[in-house]
Amino acid sequence: MSQYGENRVPADERPTMQMAAVSVPAEDRPTIQITAVTLPVGQEAGGGPVGAAGGTPETVTAASAGWDAPISRPDASGAPGAPGQPASRRRLRRVLIAGGAAFAVLVASGAATAGYAYAGEVPRGTSVLDVDLGGKSRAEAVQALRAALDSRASTFTTPVPVRIGDQTGEVTPAEVGLAVDVEATVEAASAHRPGPWELLFGSREADPVVTVDAEKLDTELRKIVGRTGPQMTLPAITFSGTTPRPVYPKPSKGIRAEDSAKALRDGWLGGQAVVVPLVETHPATTTEEVDKLVTELARPAVAGPVTVTSQRGNFSIPPAAIAKSLVLTADKKGKISPRVDEKKLRAALPSQLGKVEVEPKDATMSIQGNKPKVVAGTGGSQVDTAALARDLMAVLPKADGRTVAAQLKAVEPKVTTDDINKMGIKERVSTFTTNFTGGLSSARSQNIVTIARDVDGTVVKPGETFSLNGHTGERGYAQGYRDAPVILDGKLVPGVGGGTSQFTTTLFNATYYAGLEDVEHKPHSYWFSRYPAVIESTIFWPDLDFKFKNDSPHGVLIDTSHTSSSVTVSIWSTKVFDKVTTEYSPRRNITKPKVIKLQPGPSCIPTNGIDGFTQDAFRLFHKGGKVIKREKFTWKYLAEPRYSCG
Repeated sequence: MSQYGENRVPADERPTMQMAAVSVPAEDRPTIQITAVTLPVGQEAGGGPVGAAGGTPETVTAASAGWDAPISRPDASGAPGAPGQPASRRRLRRVLIAGGAAFAVLVASGAATAGYAYAGEVPRGTSVLDVDLGGKSRAEAVQALRAALDSRASTFTTPVPVRIGDQTGEVTPAEVGLAVDVEATVEAASAHRPGPWELLFGSREADPVVTVDAEKLDTELRKIVGRTGPQMTLPAITFSGTTPRPVYPKPSKGIRAEDSAKALRDGWLGGQAVVVPLVETHPATTTEEVDKLVTELARPAVAGPVTVTSQRGNFSIPPAAIAKSLVLTADKKGKISPRVDEKKLRAALPSQLGKVEVEPKDATMSIQGNKPKVVAGTGGSQVDTAALARDLMAVLPKADGRTVAAQLKAVEPKVTTDDINKMGIKERVSTFTTNFTGGLSSARSQNIVTIARDVDGTVVKPGETFSLNGHTGERGYAQGYRDAPVILDGKLVPGVGGGTSQFTTTLFNATYYAGLEDVEHKPHSYWFSRYPAVIESTIFWPDLDFKFKNDSPHGVLIDTSHTSSSVTVSIWSTKVFDKVTTEYSPRRNITKPKVIKLQPGPSCIPTNGIDGFTQDAFRLFHKGGKVIKREKFTWKYLAEPRYSCG
């Protein structure tokens, strides 16, 4: 085969190729023009095959080359045509020379056309959404495309119909970030490099680059689809006591954010409802893996205790504590990653850890000689339960060698001596006292003293909120409280902790007159003469609480004391206000008590009845000889019935 591609091909299979003139704008096109070139078809004029004796050569024309003459072909022997030999061979050589010239013209023409097509940064013939961008610079293309899209704004703001399974709906482009990224679209169109035939004859409609917020789209689509298919069952292994119970995984069928986003990007501008695919999603952990975890980890883990050694002694972790702290639940993708939960482990081992740990004590203050004095805190040591939880995982699958070493770490007090010294607790800013009857021998009095001792010495940092329920926890028999009358459903009945409301009222008034922020309190349903009206508070575990916030720039020390007939709460800090006082409105809407007879018995406590009324109390903040702030408190007391037994 020659460099011009002269292969011997049966005459009836050779194509006849026509090269027509290429029209290019006059200022850009080359000066050479190619007209028709007809290749040999394999038959001479006399009807014989090529090279056959007696054959007559056919004519090939090349008008632009300036010749039109018979071209000799090889003779029957295949020898090249030459003077004194058959003319057909000489004619063929001229055809090949003419073909080479034509090929050179094509190359020159292609180069000229390429230069024409790449004039500008966007190739000529390129359009996006029927907007011609060809031959423009990137900046010009961006401006042109954006202007065209703005003129057709309604097309790109109209709600898009979507179909998800059997459900249909619409999404608003602006709400899900669905838009044409003009800059990215022009960049992609500029980066395209067309082939030779596209340069000569073609044009190209480039796809726009569409953006969408997959997360917002997913939220909107879920409003449409609801619970179309089965929801995923995440695998897990739970414990009933110390018996592992497997939960096997099941796949879900629904939408997936990335697939939904692709569907909207691809189909948004197609003029049809966008079909959002429903995808079946399988949890990462299989049924076989769940069974393997039960066999190789869950059952061996609770087969026996684990011994823990430490510098302060040893203790055991019983199977029940292991079952409570071993976590074998899956994440959102359905993957189970076994671990021991540090917090659950500590909660399951209070008595065991108490044998080897030393609790730190915060620095605090006490009132000595009518002056506040700092009481230094002490450090402690605790088991590093994070390290213990990690080390437990290594021995839980084992039948033997179930021993781990606990690490003890030093624990500093949360409040240090320096912390107390910086708080500015230097003077008593308020004090309040309430009286009780029955002496210290009565159950009610003992409850008042018990809660007062619990709160005594508490330091509240600046910006911190104090909760009485949060400080004392549940007040039950185990904490030293006894049965005494409490109000339940509007009447007095015996109940554990009766009398703690009197301490609550005393503490509330001490913080009230210290000018501290009231966060939560609730007065009693009935008014009792031992309390100031309106500015008093009850308490009941766990629903009714008393809270105040230390909104001053100084620390607050709560100091409590008691006698056989009274309890006192004093607040020590640094004064912010000169004083705090109360003004009352007259009582209004007064109601009289009803008489109610109850069955006699230990649960019946008779009362004389108390009038009901509504009243306002105004807290006045004084500074620099004037009132700088007022707060209004209002309460409506019910008339307490007169209960008689029998």
